Amino acid sequence: MTDVNTTEMPELGFYTLGGQPDRPRELVDEVRQGEAMGLGHVFISERFNTKEASTLSGAAGAVSERIGIATAATNHNTRHPVVTAAYALTMHRLTEGRFTLGIGRGIRPLQEAFGMSPITTAQMEDFAGVMRRLFRGETVIGHDGPIGRYPVLRLGDYAEGIPLGLVAFGPESLALGGRAFDQVVLHTFFTDETLARCVRTVKEAAEQAGRDPEAVKVWSCFATVGDHLSEDLRLRKTVGRLATYLQAYGDLMVRTNGWDPQVLQRFREDSFVQSFYVGGLKPIDSLSTPVEQLEHIATLIPDEWLAPAATGTPQQCAAAVRGQLDLGADGVILHGATPAELEPIVAAYKRIR
Repeated sequence: MTDVNTTEMPELGFYTLGGQPDRPRELVDEVRQGEAMGLGHVFISERFNTKEASTLSGAAGAVSERIGIATAATNHNTRHPVVTAAYALTMHRLTEGRFTLGIGRGIRPLQEAFGMSPITTAQMEDFAGVMRRLFRGETVIGHDGPIGRYPVLRLGDYAEGIPLGLVAFGPESLALGGRAFDQVVLHTFFTDETLARCVRTVKEAAEQAGRDPEAVKVWSCFATVGDHLSEDLRLRKTVGRLATYLQAYGDLMVRTNGWDPQVLQRFREDSFVQSFYVGGLKPIDSLSTPVEQLEHIATLIPDEWLAPAATGTPQQCAAAVRGQLDLGADGVILHGATPAELEPIVAAYKRIR
């Protein structure tokens, strides 16, 4: 099996196909360049369009040799458990041990619109337990748990230690990550205090479950938007992205970071923000959103809400990334940028690593 730590910087990762791309083949160049730069992980988020996770995972595995590959995240309720387990096993063998199957709750309003039941903490824990058994080569007979009832579940005579990941936000999910998963991916725009608290929650839960806390890796998801990018692009990757999160789960973000809920209420009541809900939810950071409209959105979001990010010169960005590790994160996902956009920042990071 390949040891992903043979990459130059196993503590750094990036998301491929960030934002709202319509050309999934861009992943090929991104993964190759990220690996050549020495980045340790590529993360794949799933959307119900041109970002189907298993297809993208296979492509990433086929065009790389060393970089770790992880879904962050897919949802356990969109595939039969054996289909998901077979996907993970196939990726594990294809990449010679570089794959992590990462799941998350997903966006509840979207899942409800598609007729899916909301994902619960109990379901994700049950799912993790079933996956562990299948990966060990067990035959699961008569399973009746939160993820459903299954007469028989089996992959075959395999015994593989395929890592499991969890995208976590609230305290219940964070604790679940510590006791049942191998890596936990946090959310973007977490304050320093929130990041440190989340790391503690994961590690303490792991210890309480009799696990080695150091064996559960916690990834900071850190918006990384240097000033070498155009002003318009920086606006979309910061203001536009945070505004989209506030659309989807603003209450949770505000509660998690201890922000002022009245600011969120004013954001929601803005007539322009409300226009993005007409005819179905449209992400504010969509490529079709004009820059002047994003400038208006910027007036609704306090600077302190945008502050948890790597911005400025490449050297300033690199120092901010280093700061996330100093706060306790085991790894940092350089979020919101392609490897090409990250190149000067990664070069600066190498000099202070």
